[in-house]
Amino acid sequence: MSAFKKLASDTALYGVSTILGRLLNYALVPVQTYAFGQPKQLASNVELYAYIALLLVLYTLGLETAFFRFAARRPETTPKVFSDTLSMVIVITSMATVVLLWLAPDIAIWLDYPDQTTFIRWSALIVAIDAITAIPFARLRVENKARQFVKAKMINIGIVVALNVFFIIFCKDVYEGDYLPQLRPFVDYIYNPQIGPGYIFLANLLGNACYFLLLRKAFKGFRFQLDWPEIRTLYLYAYPIMLTGLANVVNNLTDRLFLRHYLPEGFYPNLTNEDALGIYGQCYKLSVFMALAIQSFRFAADPFFFSKAEDKNAPGLLARVTKWFIIVCVLIWIGVSLNLDVLGLLIGPKYRQGLGIVPLLLLGNLFLGIYFNLAFWFKLSDKTKYGTLITVIGAVVTLLGNMFLIPLMGYMGCAVAFLASSVVMTVICYVLGEKHYPVPYDVRSALGYITGAGLLIYASLQINIPNPWIAVPFHLALFGLSVAVIAVIERDTIREGWARFRRSRKPAPVGSSQ
Repeated sequence: MSAFKKLASDTALYGVSTILGRLLNYALVPVQTYAFGQPKQLASNVELYAYIALLLVLYTLGLETAFFRFAARRPETTPKVFSDTLSMVIVITSMATVVLLWLAPDIAIWLDYPDQTTFIRWSALIVAIDAITAIPFARLRVENKARQFVKAKMINIGIVVALNVFFIIFCKDVYEGDYLPQLRPFVDYIYNPQIGPGYIFLANLLGNACYFLLLRKAFKGFRFQLDWPEIRTLYLYAYPIMLTGLANVVNNLTDRLFLRHYLPEGFYPNLTNEDALGIYGQCYKLSVFMALAIQSFRFAADPFFFSKAEDKNAPGLLARVTKWFIIVCVLIWIGVSLNLDVLGLLIGPKYRQGLGIVPLLLLGNLFLGIYFNLAFWFKLSDKTKYGTLITVIGAVVTLLGNMFLIPLMGYMGCAVAFLASSVVMTVICYVLGEKHYPVPYDVRSALGYITGAGLLIYASLQINIPNPWIAVPFHLALFGLSVAVIAVIERDTIREGWARFRRSRKPAPVGSSQ
């Protein structure tokens, strides 16, 4: 039980910080959508951030996971493995960044954003910093320095949020003469209204630049070195992980990269394709609550389960963890989907017509989270080629789904394609995992909770309650009922866990060995 508690404790620490940080970051959604009321103004923002995520996977080459694996296997070599992996990332990132900065004008024309060359250059620098600091962040996780990890992330997010508010609201208002006219000369010097949404990239870049100061201790002991035999070993392990990560990014980002190009002109009355992309991109952010749970869990679970690779009890522990992971995610799915009428107020009025995609996106993320749990079998058994195969299949489903469904269903087709891909990956991973690394998962429980939640959400969406004073209590009551039903079903497990927790809190008898 102590191992389970350790994982829960780390997940809580990463989770609270990640959730709080993302919520602060999510506070920018109303700032940005109300400041830029026309959805097309944020279209390039949605698309360029998708490319940033794609490039980050290519720059890091899956070396974060390789670092976890080799540092856990040979702890005494952690400093050398750190230097080798970071050196590889620096070389790849530096070369790619120089190319992107040089070709930025041509890339802007190719993406059909000819007046946003500067935004593309800022994006190139953002992804470069993210890539170089990825390995130091991984080192903090390996060394169980969660507090340092959390501190750096939180300060970064605070800076980014503050700079967004400063440029997008304060500087804009002063420039337009709304207040503080005495500051107008200063604002004229640093603010250009033509940049507009580009300040989102600039704020991100300045915030990320602070990582080098915040992570200076995590860089301690780094020596630039290219030990080719060691690098080859790391690369052979990491390359399939990189392909897996790339396929995962394709699964998550194809919608934003394809929507503007595959959507027929005039599909949505009175909206351009750029408007549709802006609407989809901002509504997509409401699925952040599920992504937060998954990301928080993975931050703690990756190093935890690698450290338990040789433990004979690992399969049973993984099964229990997965069951409760699914239960938590199901509750998030229900809670967000039932309260879209309230959560939708966080985005500008012209963006709310896309809220119907959110339940499907949440469900897709739920299955993706299950897949990440199931995927430990090929990581722990060093059979990462299966992960590559599964995610490539998922990527193909996503690509084909978006190509065929966007012209028929618009941005709803993006959500359906993402869900289909996540389900296919989960099923294939489970079937292969049971052959190569059997784990006693409670499949009946998982299917029961997901099906029940789906029926509840579908039924509630068919009931239109225009009065918010009635709708909100009704939806909260349904959510409370869901929690109560799960508590009754899992009462024995909850009772047992509570008893063990109380026993662990009791002081040891005097004279007993610890």
